[in-house]
Formats: sequence, C-alpha cells, structure tokens
Amino acid sequence: MRADRLLSLLLLLQNRGRMTAPELAAELEVSVRTVYRDVEALGASGVPVHADRGPAGGYRLMDGYRTRLTGLTDAQAGSLFLAGAPGPAEELGLGADLAAAQLKLRAALPVELAARAERIRARFHLDAPAWFRDADPVPHLGRIARAVWDQNVLHAHYRRPAGPVRRELHPLGLVLKGGIWYLVARSGEGLRTYRVGRFLAVDVLADTFERPDDFVLAAHWAESSGRLQAALNPRIARLRVSPRGRSLLTMRFGAAGTRALAAAEAAGEEADADGWIRVDLTVETTSVAAGDLLGLGTEVEVLGPPELRRALAETAAALANMYG
Repeated sequence: MRADRLLSLLLLLQNRGRMTAPELAAELEVSVRTVYRDVEALGASGVPVHADRGPAGGYRLMDGYRTRLTGLTDAQAGSLFLAGAPGPAEELGLGADLAAAQLKLRAALPVELAARAERIRARFHLDAPAWFRDADPVPHLGRIARAVWDQNVLHAHYRRPAGPVRRELHPLGLVLKGGIWYLVARSGEGLRTYRVGRFLAVDVLADTFERPDDFVLAAHWAESSGRLQAALNPRIARLRVSPRGRSLLTMRFGAAGTRALAAAEAAGEEADADGWIRVDLTVETTSVAAGDLLGLGTEVEVLGPPELRRALAETAAALANMYG
C-alpha cells in the first residue's frame, strides 16, 4: 500500500506542480504527518522533492524532473491498452509493440509491484471469441486501424447479403465484440456499423476528414447496441425441459437460459413424474429460435408460441424425410 501511495504522491507533484502538505494529505486520504514521512522517503530514494517555505510554499519536484517508463515508444504506450487482449493486439499489428512495452513496464516497476503484475498475468487471461466459433479473417484490419488513427478516408468494397457495394467511409472507431471486429464509420447514409471480416477490399486515400467533436465511440456503441436489441423484438417461448435439457439450456442460451430456469424455480414450477419442468425463455426471431432449440434435440419440447412449434415440427419432418 505504501509503494502505491508514494507513486501517487510523485505523480500528483509531477502533474499538478507545487502542492502543500494538507493538499496532498486530502488527495491521498492520509494524515499530514504521513505526507511528511512519505516526502522524506521519496527524497531518500533519489527523487528531487523541494520544500518551499512561506505562505505560497509547498512541495514541488525539481524543474524538468519527470518519471520515465524506460523509453516507451508511442506505439508501445498505446499497446498497453490492449494488454489484456494479446490476440486482438496481434490482429492490429501491435503484438511486438505490446510485448516490448510489457517488458519495459516490468523493468520500471518496483520489485513488489512487478511481482504482483506477474501474478495477475499468470492468473487471469482474456479469450474474446465464443466457444466453437472461429473469429472472422480480418486481412484488412491493419489498414483500417491506421485509417481510423490518421483520419484517412477509406474507399471500401463491402459484402452485404443483397450483394457487394462500394462505399467511401470516414472511419471513426473499431470495436471488438464477442471476438468479432466492427468498424463504426460515417458514409453518405450516415453513421453505420460494418463487420470488418466482410470487407472485400480497402483503399486508404490520402484525403483526411474532420472527426465530429461530439462523437464518443463507447457511447455510440452502447446506444446502437440498445437499438439493435430492441429491433430484434424478443419474444417468449414456452418450453417443456427434461432434467438433462436444463443444463443444455444454460449452455446453449447462456444468461437467458439461466434466467428462465431461475424464474421457473422462483415461481414454484414443479417437475412432472419424469422430471420435466416448464420454463419461459426469451428468444429472438422464430427462425433463430428454431435453429437454436433444434440443437437441444429431444430434451426440449416447444409448447408455444404456435408458429415456433410449427417451425420445429416442419424442420423435424424435413430432416426425417431427408434421412429416411
């Protein structure tokens, strides 16, 4: 804790300039006496902290003194924001920069903090893609990322279900969602989201564009994701689920399956003589729900709505006819 507080004190003086002991104590939430001891510890470690006397006095660092992270380059410093996602960093062309930045950062940390960082690295790992789903090939991601950074106009050839189109885009940001890269860009049609794996060709033009002052990538993504979820018009499927089907339901439908089972339990839903229970599951469109529920085989029976039950019956009949 003290090493963390000393670093905070040093950064406060570096970023704000002269500060009094009471001001530092308020920021660090410690006593003034603790600040005195910490300033002495910084001085003993070689940090040039000066104490100015008088009404306008306080502590300050020697002019020109700044902490350094052993020569991080711009790319290496930027890559640290992807430290928890080495796969995406590699896709963006920052894999080597990330590795070099982590080495330099570990070299700059005190022994205790370096050991803690190593423990975190050894115990936590982020794997973005979903199970049994390969990530999209994204051969154009590097060029798109550079265009986003440099605010270059893109001339793109994009594959849509209705057929490929060509667009001139102002790329505003990249988002990694469920292992899939998306580009948020402005075109003649307004702000749109494009799946990066569907770009057939990308040309980075020398022309640049002005980034909208009021555009915030995270806020835009949250808003557009909310609109998409609302547009999907989720509906409720009434199911009869076997004992084995309960575990399959959570595996197949994730949080929605877990909520359905929890709601059934809270409502006092009782199993029948064979152990089957009835649950209400939130699903998307009929076609999507039918495809997902077919994966549960005979461990789930759809009771309603009628169009969903009919869709499964028709598909099951077609499969029986195909396989004789």
